Amino acid sequence: MSAPATARIGVDVGGTFTDFVLHDPARNLVATGKRLTTPDDPSEAITAGIARLLEETGLPPGALHSVVHGTTLVTNTIIERTGCKVGLLTTEGFRDSIEIGKETRYDLYDLFLEPAPTLVPRALRLEVPGRLDVQGAELKTLDEAAVRRQADALVAEGVDAIAIGFMHSWRDARHERRAAEIVRAAHPGLALTLSSSVAPEIREFERISTACANAYVQPRMLRYLDRLEARLAEMGVTGALYVMLSGGGIASVQEAKDYPIRLIESGPAAGAMAASWLAKQAGLDHVVSYDMGGTTAKMCLIENGAPDRKFEFEAGRVRRFQKGSGLPLKVSVVDMIEIGAGGGSIARVEEGSGLMKVGPRSAGAKPGPICYGRGGTEPTVTDSDLVLGRLDPSYFLGGEMALDLDAVKRAVTDRLATTLHVTPDDAALGIRRIVDETMAAATRMHLAEKGRDPRRYTLIAFGGAGPVHACDLARLLKMKRVVVPLGAGVASALGFLVAPPATDLVRSLVGRIERIDWAKVASLYAEMAEEARALLTGAGADPATIAFRPAADMRYVGQGFEIPVPLPTMTPTAADLDAIRESFLASYRERFGRALDELPIEALTWRLAAAAPGRDIDMKGANVIEGRTAQRGTRRALFEHDGWQDCAVIDRYALSPGTSFAGPALVEERESTCAIPPGANVTVDAFRNLVIDLPTPQEATP
Repeated sequence: MSAPATARIGVDVGGTFTDFVLHDPARNLVATGKRLTTPDDPSEAITAGIARLLEETGLPPGALHSVVHGTTLVTNTIIERTGCKVGLLTTEGFRDSIEIGKETRYDLYDLFLEPAPTLVPRALRLEVPGRLDVQGAELKTLDEAAVRRQADALVAEGVDAIAIGFMHSWRDARHERRAAEIVRAAHPGLALTLSSSVAPEIREFERISTACANAYVQPRMLRYLDRLEARLAEMGVTGALYVMLSGGGIASVQEAKDYPIRLIESGPAAGAMAASWLAKQAGLDHVVSYDMGGTTAKMCLIENGAPDRKFEFEAGRVRRFQKGSGLPLKVSVVDMIEIGAGGGSIARVEEGSGLMKVGPRSAGAKPGPICYGRGGTEPTVTDSDLVLGRLDPSYFLGGEMALDLDAVKRAVTDRLATTLHVTPDDAALGIRRIVDETMAAATRMHLAEKGRDPRRYTLIAFGGAGPVHACDLARLLKMKRVVVPLGAGVASALGFLVAPPATDLVRSLVGRIERIDWAKVASLYAEMAEEARALLTGAGADPATIAFRPAADMRYVGQGFEIPVPLPTMTPTAADLDAIRESFLASYRERFGRALDELPIEALTWRLAAAAPGRDIDMKGANVIEGRTAQRGTRRALFEHDGWQDCAVIDRYALSPGTSFAGPALVEERESTCAIPPGANVTVDAFRNLVIDLPTPQEATP
């Protein structure tokens, strides 16, 4: 009789690298890996990396209990506009709603403003007679013959998927469901998305936009997940495949196939979940997670062991970071900022201004930075780190990938230093300064919008490039402490293994809280709880362990937008009215600094967060080699305020808890390097995290 399958693998597919973490509690085993991403078919790098990890650990494919996966495929599909041809069936008179949008301009003073393009062109947006009112009463019967006729017309135009979005279907979805039955009967193989299923909440523009986006990416995501499942099966993997949602929860692969738009931020969410787990381990309540990979850097505020979340997201912005220039989506996401600042971000001198710029354009995995020797010709952040001595050209990826320092120096000289009339060292240092300042400015703004002071937070740094830049970023933010976990280069993949099975559900019911139908609210919560149990059971959770957190989106009567408010119970009644009112006032004061006790309050949307317990992992033994000398030599590195320094090169895997040392130092592990500046003090804690206490300006080396 074979041993039960207990091993799990987390896989994070990034723009440059695909990261892996294997954990087997039965064997007390943790192993990590990293491979270049294969953009044309990400499943190639995934299966190759899994096969290698199994070979290195001596595990057969049948020992895998599950593979937990996150992907940027949905995001990239929308940004690059490479999705399928989509048609929309909508209520008569409303075909242009998704193009009219909110009738707002994201830049008031740009006379040549480029609007965010819709995913469905007007010719493929067809109307159907039939109408419900805001209370769900039928004003006009659904024209079933028109549904069939319009669906046939869309199929004749060659659409691969259809979105169905009718007015007020958040209140009553019977017209959408009947239309779906008609379309499925006529075209059984066609991908269908109902707005009342993917985003059952008020505001038709955002709801229908979300349905169109889901339909736009669904066929491609179906093909990708089917191909990945088939390849894993060919390897002999019999364990389940799970995915991470944008809100940080683990879900079944079927949920990903039905609602792929919920995966739009699945990769970045994994990093935030890893940082949350690390913060709990280290006993830290106020943390900024900093995940810098090959393509982007992600920052997320984590308080009391959990990241902030929000329930709307803008995808495919026409202007990067410009709010209002993208497609609005009603999905639950971890609230973070994402910046085009990664190891592959390209540095260039702009024509006209003569100034050096870094990012957001990235060299990605193909061709990659110059030092990879894969055809890259433009200097990147990774190239500058190599010139500055932060990276060892013979130990990148543990020595598997040799870096070409001479080629980088030639390119930095020819493309940057000569044009700027500076030395190659200064040009490389300039790249680093620009990218660090860019990340610091974005982080300051993100925290300021939440009323937070970065000086009161600890920075948890990970990702392949994160530990290299962490101390400089913390110095710019005036933070005093940086924590770098063991296996920092693949920490996002760790997030897939420690994240709980979780989901967020939503229903809308509008009314003033003193008049609302509480029996109807309770029935909505019962319906959501039943759906959540089914979803989380499919994600491997024990139904008995699922915890629920109810909340409502509320506002003062007459306001245009609402705030999330925690509720005391899933079965609220009129007796809970005072507690609900106080919860709203407390949430309002926290956000705006004041509240008006005498104004009437209304609720619009009712939310239910459901989660089962996550798994714990002991990382203390990951790749650790006892009894080996930690310092394995010295290397010169250039620090902005200290010049070239002789740095101790330290083997991360030989550091045991309680070890302490001072900078300057370069702590190397297979997937990343941590640069410790002069004057900083480092302690290895009980979990083998590097705890770096930075010098204050007065303590810094002159």
